[in-house]
Amino acid sequence: MGIKVVLFDLDGTLLPMNQDKFIEVYFENLTAYMCRGGEHEPSEYYKAIWQGVKAMLTNDNLINNEEAYFDAIGKIYGSECALKERGKYTEFYISEYAKGKSECWHTARSRELVNILKEKGLRLALATNPVFPTVATDMRMGWVDLTMDDFELVTTCDNTGYSKPNPKYYLDIASRLGVDPRDCIMVGNDVDDDMVARDVGMDVFLLTDCLINKKSKDITEYPNGSFDDLLNYIASKI
Repeated sequence: MGIKVVLFDLDGTLLPMNQDKFIEVYFENLTAYMCRGGEHEPSEYYKAIWQGVKAMLTNDNLINNEEAYFDAIGKIYGSECALKERGKYTEFYISEYAKGKSECWHTARSRELVNILKEKGLRLALATNPVFPTVATDMRMGWVDLTMDDFELVTTCDNTGYSKPNPKYYLDIASRLGVDPRDCIMVGNDVDDDMVARDVGMDVFLLTDCLINKKSKDITEYPNGSFDDLLNYIASKI
């Protein structure tokens, strides 16, 4: 059974970045933006954001991740406050979120890779951890000259109810694409978040340019390497 669908992670995979620094800048800027005017105490709101993220990472698809996030914020500040602030979050992503681009760098390889795989007739999905809204995901894709139209499915917090490393996240993607997980390959840079796709029957490839291996696992158990190695591996599987 050959590969028919390629699932790509975004951050650290198609979009090279210093992920720890990117998250640090993101949280600092979001906290500062949401606390303008003195509505919230910054250190406490910073903790609230983390509670929202935790709610998304542990979500089990009863609601989408965006709803899970604001439910968590509502438990801390009240549901009326959370509802009121949704628009302010959108304003943040439009006006401030791009500051995180300083922790990323451009590569032409991602655009080239997507073009090559499409020419080979493969279906593509962007399996980026769905903790950001569409506007933020679309922006990050643009930093490496990609668009929503390049993928059949792009997971975002407003269209998905699971997160990595939950294996159900990968099963959900396969179901939404109408494919057998065994027809898919997941390409990512995070050993824990991305390689778990193998547990549901997907093939996997670990891109090592911006490797994240928090538990210092032996990565030789996974096909791994550079963009060129990835192309060669996929060519051997279709």
